[in-house]
Order: sequence, then structure tokens, then C-alpha cells
Amino acid sequence: MGCLFRSEEMHLVQIFLQTDSAYNCVSELGELGLVEFRDRKFVSEVRRCEELEKTFKYLEQEIRRSLYPPLKGPLPTASPIPSAPQLRELLSIEEESERFARELREVSRNRDRLRNQLTQLSQYRGVLKQSVLLPTSQVPPPSLETAAFFVAGVIHPWKLPAFERLLWRACRGYIIVDFWEMDEKLEEPEAREMVQWTVFIVSFWGDQIGQKVKKICDCFHTHTFVYPEGFEERAGILQGLETRIVDIKTVLSQTEQYMQQLLSRCMRQMPQWKIRVQKCKAVQTVLNLCSPSVTDKCLIAEAWCPVSKLHLLQSALMEGTRKSGSSVDSFYNRLPAPSSPPTLFQTNTFTSSFQNIVDAYGVASYREVNPAVYTIITFPFLFAVMFGDVGHGLLMTLAALWMILEERDSKMRENTNEIWRIMFGGRYLILLMGLFSIYTGVVYNECFSKGLSPLSSGWHLKPMMQHYNWSDETLRSTQYLSLDPNVTGVFQGPYPLGIDPIWSLASNHLTFLNSYKMKMSIIIGVVHMTIGICLSCFNYKYFGNISSVFLVFIPELVFMLCLFGYLVFMIVFKWIAFGPHDSDRAPSILIHFIDMFVFAENPGNPALYPGQTIVQRILVCLALLAVPVLLLGKPLHLYLKHKNHRRMDEEHLVTDTSSINSQLPDLEGGRGGEREEEFDWTEVFMEQAIHTIEFCLGCISNTASYLRLWALSLAHSQLSEVLWVMVMRISLSWQGYVGCVVMSVTFSVFAVLTVSILLVMEGLSAFLHALRLHWVEFQNKFYSGSGYKFNPFSFATIQNLDEE
Repeated sequence: MGCLFRSEEMHLVQIFLQTDSAYNCVSELGELGLVEFRDRKFVSEVRRCEELEKTFKYLEQEIRRSLYPPLKGPLPTASPIPSAPQLRELLSIEEESERFARELREVSRNRDRLRNQLTQLSQYRGVLKQSVLLPTSQVPPPSLETAAFFVAGVIHPWKLPAFERLLWRACRGYIIVDFWEMDEKLEEPEAREMVQWTVFIVSFWGDQIGQKVKKICDCFHTHTFVYPEGFEERAGILQGLETRIVDIKTVLSQTEQYMQQLLSRCMRQMPQWKIRVQKCKAVQTVLNLCSPSVTDKCLIAEAWCPVSKLHLLQSALMEGTRKSGSSVDSFYNRLPAPSSPPTLFQTNTFTSSFQNIVDAYGVASYREVNPAVYTIITFPFLFAVMFGDVGHGLLMTLAALWMILEERDSKMRENTNEIWRIMFGGRYLILLMGLFSIYTGVVYNECFSKGLSPLSSGWHLKPMMQHYNWSDETLRSTQYLSLDPNVTGVFQGPYPLGIDPIWSLASNHLTFLNSYKMKMSIIIGVVHMTIGICLSCFNYKYFGNISSVFLVFIPELVFMLCLFGYLVFMIVFKWIAFGPHDSDRAPSILIHFIDMFVFAENPGNPALYPGQTIVQRILVCLALLAVPVLLLGKPLHLYLKHKNHRRMDEEHLVTDTSSINSQLPDLEGGRGGEREEEFDWTEVFMEQAIHTIEFCLGCISNTASYLRLWALSLAHSQLSEVLWVMVMRISLSWQGYVGCVVMSVTFSVFAVLTVSILLVMEGLSAFLHALRLHWVEFQNKFYSGSGYKFNPFSFATIQNLDEE
């Protein structure tokens, strides 16, 4: 938990890699994922790996296009995960993959050429088969002395109607055209689809009409063939076509068989190759971030590494040296950090969802207090305050438990639906939200809007009937009866857990819940914000900013507690001091709080305790005095500190004039004066003034913002009650077999509306409001969120990005 409270301590290390062992050392670091290399802006030299990735992409496209049976989903993953290849192994991968690609290109080219030839020969055969005998309609009339000419071919059936109309209009009817559908479907070369082509034969007389017919055929991209006039000649050509088609089918079958063998061998090798080349490319990229030494015998890299992992860093360097067979070890040195180190929190499956909530607002600065530790409890609790219901919380808990029990299922983990991935990633968060909702539902005494009565109520009716002589007729004729707690035995003490179930029968039930939940929201909000203010003290102390503890933290805490902390005190004190017996004499807290600011007394509103007016005036004065301290304290302190440093530097220059080194800055163009940062009083004051105004007004607005807990809780309760009254209660009035049918239908509707409206929509609304309370009201009291994540060089991260 300590690592989650503050980010991991980081060191900037300078790694010296011997040239012979540099590749293996970086490869070991990639397997462990220890360090984040700093970019020194060297030119990238990874074209070789990029060309290999292009080759792999082509091979994968061919596998998906031509493999039979077709591949469903991604390529199979490599098992076990291979390590980064040595340079000689990379050369072998490159040669073998290029050989596969070259053979596949050649075989694919030959296959496509054979397919086109087979299609053309089959079309020609279809033309000759359909027109072995010339139709009588195309026999030239005896009145014509000129010989008839023919154009024969095939056309796509989609183009047939337009083709026929254009022929008729262009040739003015001086042609004879016949169409037949081929007996078999053939492949369309461009779209690779099976098409039932249409055979056509055009008979015409004269060269001019013949030119028109040929131009129209070219325009529609028809496939025309030589059409002999004699029957014997057509039969001979048809016999030759049959022989050639059989030969081409035999060659095409062998080509397809050889191509399937190539694709199968390639698919077995591809997963291993892709991972190894990705690792090699990542190593080469890191090596290009290194700068060579003066003698070019080693490479120097700068990287961030957690302090707790430095021993693993040294072990990885030694292992890389051993694998390369180098006689000189690689090592590292610690360097002073020139900038703020990256932020790293060690999270697990349970805490990662809460850390993601905080990181969505902003990544914590280095070693800053992490709000995720407190969010684990406060976030599901605030959600449950708005969503409190035993039944709804139980349904949410069961859904989360199902996801947790099935979390090892690969289908659930690899689901690509974005909404499902968000819900599955936050399954432990949903579990806690459900459990806390059950708890707050017990406190509210609500289960699907109906009250629970596991224990006996603290209010009893029998003493009232005996004291006032109420009869059964009185109970039947009177709609509402008042219970007097001053009558002995009517009120026997508070309900052991939560709200007394008798309040669900009271006419002032909603008024009571409004008062209770509103005060509860204020108490939770003030406590939540006070915790945030206190956490700022931890940041000030850790970073050595002790002056801010006295000039910022204490004034803020005094302002918050003197005003709103006192409001919480009055609420709790009134609950304790006044019970049902003397509730009619209880004063109004709201009037007291208003009188507190105007320094007034209200005779009609009795005091909560003796000396209340004096205490309230003292608290207001302390709160008012905290404002100028918060406004002027830090700017004045920084100004005096800057002035003191400047005076000490001047005294040092006056007393130490004999040293030549002390005068070097002046001799070098006055750079010593530029090193000292100028103090801008206006900027510091304006920044602190904005912070003071924002904090003081924020205490009021943020406290009021927590009233959303009351509003959302009331809305959820009333919506649940409306759903029960308008849907479920209707079915309870039916009896017999008809009642069973009506009950089944209405329960189905009730279940669907409960899940869709109360669980999904209301749950999402409560989630967003809880998120706002943490980001705006809680985290802005101490959390800057101006850091950046630690992004180590890791092969696992590279592989995950490639899979996505």
C-alpha cells in the first residue's frame, strides 16, 4: 500500500553498453520492462525490420485470401513467446520470408493466369456449344445477294438489357441477335465472383453495320470470339477446346495444391517471425537513442529506472554480456535528475480500476500523494449513498461476482466491444459499489422501494390505544393517527440498524427522509473535503515546503472547520441532545448558522448549548483572520526569502573579492546575474489571490455540491417506488390462473425496467456524480495531477499494441 500512496522512487541512470553486447543487453531489458529510455534524437535505422514487416503483411494478406479452408480471426499466437533474434537469425528470417513471398507471388501470378485462360476457354466453348447449328432465324433471306457476317461472344447478364437496346437503336433493326444462358457459372476475372454469362450471336450484312456492332461490343466490354461459319470447323475447334480445358484444369489443380502447401508452411512460421522481428525492431530503435562514446567502443544511454529495480537492471546487463560472449561488462551510473521523474504506481487487478479513475483527471506528479488509495473506499461509498437499495445493490454485486469468477475466460478478456471492456476492467469497482449499495440500502431500509422489518420497531401502537382509549372503529375510520413519544411505552428506543421501518407508513415519511439525507450529505461532504485538505499537509512536508504548512494548510483548515466543521458539529449535537420526547423544543440549525455570520441572536430560536453565541463569534473571527493569512502569508514569505538571499549574495561578493573564480561570471559577460531568477511580486500575489478566492468560495459551493448525494438518493428512491406502484402492484390485485399469467408478464416488464432504468441509467448517473465529487470537490484540495506516466521499454507492451 505504501507504493500506492506515493509513486515509486526513480533514479536517472547512465547505462554504458559495450558495442558487442549492446543488442543482447537491451533485449534483456525489454524482456523485464524495467527502464524508460530518454530520447536523444538520433536518426532511426530500422528500415530492415520495417521491410520485413511489409513482407509479413503481404504474406498475411495472401493467407487470408487464398488459404483453404479460410482462416477465421487473427493468426494463431506463438507459444512459447520467442526471444529477440540475434543478427544472424534475423538474416535467416529475412531470407526465408523473402523466399516465401517470391514463390507466393510467382505461384499466385501463374494461378491467376491459368484461371483467366480457363475462363476464356470455357466461355468460348459455351459459345460454340450453344450455336453448333445456326438458327433458322439467322439464315439470310433469299432476296439478299450479300453474305452474312457474325459476331459471337459472352456478356455479363447485368449489361444485357442495355446492350440489346443499343444494338437495336444503333443498327435500326438491320441485325439478327440471339441470346442464351450458359449451362455453367464461370468466374468473373475482376470481381472474382461466379457469374452465369449470357452467350450472344449477332448476324449482320454490310461493313458499316459490322463496325457499329463491334464498337458497341467494345463499349460494353464483351468477350468476343472467332465464329467459323462451317459446322465441321466449329466442331473441330470445340473438340480442341475440350482437350485444352482438361489440361489447364490439371495444371491449375497442381498449382493450387502447391500454393496451399506454401501457405500452410508460411502460417506456421508467421507468428514466430512477427514477434521476433517486432522485438528486434524495438531493440534497434532503443539502440538508436544511444550516443556513441568517444572511442566508439561502447554506447551510452540515459534511462529512468525505479530504485527498487536497480539490482534487476544490473542483472539484465550481466545476462546480456554473457549471451554475447563479450569480455567487458556493461554497467550503469546514477545521474542527478535534470527534470521531474516519471510517475509509477504498482497496481494489481483490484487497484488498477481505481487508479484509472484518478489518472483520467491527471497523472500524479512525482512522489505526490495518490488519491487512489482513498478512492478505493470513498468512491463506491459516495456512489452507494446515491444508489442505496438492497435489491439493486445485490443485483449489481451478483453481476460483478460473475465477471470476477469468469475473468480467466479468454472469450471475456479478448472481447473487442468497448463498453464490455470498460465494464470488465472495472469489475472489482462494480463489486464494491454493489456491496456498499447493499449497506446503504440496509441503512435506508429499502429493497426495491419496499421497507424491510427484520427487527421489531421502536414505536408501538398498543400504549397509545390504552392511553387514549382507541377502539378498532377508531383505527378503521381515521386515516392517520399521531404517535406521542411522551406516552410511556410508545417509543422504546431507536431502531438498531438504519431507519425504523415504521417511517414507511408515516405521512411525513418524505419530509423526514429529506431532512435526514440532506444533513447526512453535508456531513459526508465536509469530512471528505477536510480529508483532502489534510492530505495537502503530507505533500508540503514531503517536498520540504514547511512554510506552506503554516501559511496555506493551517489557514485553510481553520477556515473550513470554523465554519462548515462547526455546522457538522451542530447537526450531530442536535441529533444527540434532542430525542423524540423533546423534539418540539429543538432549535433550527439553519437559523443559528445564519445568525452566526451576522453576529445576531434570535430570541425565538433557543440555543443548542450555553455560551453558543460567544463560541460562534470566535469561530467567525478565526475564519476571517485566516483569509488575510492565506492571501498575504505566502507572497510575503517568498519576498522576504528572496530579499534575504539577494543580500547574502551581495555580502559574499563584497567579502570575497580576492578569488579569481568568484569574478568569472562577470568576466564571462555577466551570466551570473542571469542565473538568479527574478522575483515577480505581482505574479506571486495574483496567483495566491486567485487560490484564496477559489478556496474560500469553493468551500461554500463545494459543500452545496455534496447535496447532490441527497438529490440523487431521493430521485432513485422515488423512481423505484413509482416503478413498483405503477407496474408490480397491478399484478398483485389479480387472483387465480389469470393472476399467474398477469404476474409473469408484469414481472418480466418490471425486471426489464429495473435493469435498464434503475441499474443502468441511474447507476451511470450516480457514477458520474461520484466521479465529479472526487475530481472537483476532493482532489483539487491537494492534487495537482501534472505528472506523466512511467513508460518502460517492454516487449509485452509492444506486443499488446500490435494485437490491438
